[in-house]
Amino acid sequence: MAVLVTGATGFVGAWLVRRLIDNGESVHVLHRKSSNLEDLADLPFVSRIGDVTDAESVRAACQDVDTVFHLAGVVGYSRAQRELMDRVNVGGTRHVVEALQNSGKQLIYMSSVVAVGASFDRIPLNESSPFNLTRLNLGYFETKRQAEELVRDACRAGNLRAVILNPSTIYGAADAKKGSRKTQLKVAQGRLPFYTPGGVSVVSVHDVIDAVLAARTRGRNGERYILSGENITIHDLFDRIARLAGVKPPSIYLPAFALHALGKVGDVLEAFGRKGPLNSENAWTAVLYHWFDHSKAERELGFRPRPADMALKESVDWMRQEGLLR
Repeated sequence: MAVLVTGATGFVGAWLVRRLIDNGESVHVLHRKSSNLEDLADLPFVSRIGDVTDAESVRAACQDVDTVFHLAGVVGYSRAQRELMDRVNVGGTRHVVEALQNSGKQLIYMSSVVAVGASFDRIPLNESSPFNLTRLNLGYFETKRQAEELVRDACRAGNLRAVILNPSTIYGAADAKKGSRKTQLKVAQGRLPFYTPGGVSVVSVHDVIDAVLAARTRGRNGERYILSGENITIHDLFDRIARLAGVKPPSIYLPAFALHALGKVGDVLEAFGRKGPLNSENAWTAVLYHWFDHSKAERELGFRPRPADMALKESVDWMRQEGLLR
């Protein structure tokens, strides 16, 4: 039997498709007619035209496979993107779950650490940590959390075989293509003077893909596994990226209150159809500590994340190779 990958045209999805094919798998890819398949152009995959927001095309794509790797999603940090995130992140996952219920087929669902939450005080969270950001109503966090609950509910009801994976911030070759990496690209170019409070957990795309494949055979049904790496501050992250790129790191500290003030200005501009430097959702995301404990994945999946510098170096080397650091 074959496997199906949604979100295959994204950064992690393209890495996964390549690894699956290298392992001898027959890979089906669900994508829209308008999708950019450049990163998959040299790979022998089966094209399944459709969209996760269309239940019938999802159902048809799931027919001839025994495992579905559901990675499709929208990452957004503005109220204007909330409706799209609801349709893709929540609605798309609902369609995948419904297509696989009572089929005996397995789902590997790529959630995110945002579904776990974030820390206000530098304390790493784990799979059992209660979601603590409801009052902030952050669209990406909420829609990924709701999508994950759909998967978990179906598993609890005995209607679905699924493993949930919650990766942190993933780095590696070609990650700079992601819209959410514009800030890191500016740091590598020496064009960003500011750094903020907050922190991230850096994990290599290689280690994430290893865990995705391990989850297929070692993951427990209905369980979530955090795939995080080294927990570092934003200041440290920017310093490391700048050092690897050979440029001056950001040196001006932008405190949380200033970010929140800029975010409110951005909210007003967005209400009038204009775009500010950031909005309230960007501001909150920037000042939180996205720090996590991956002990469970280490114990059960054999997850062994490499040092952050190795992942960041691969990211910066790719930027340099592509001429993005000139």
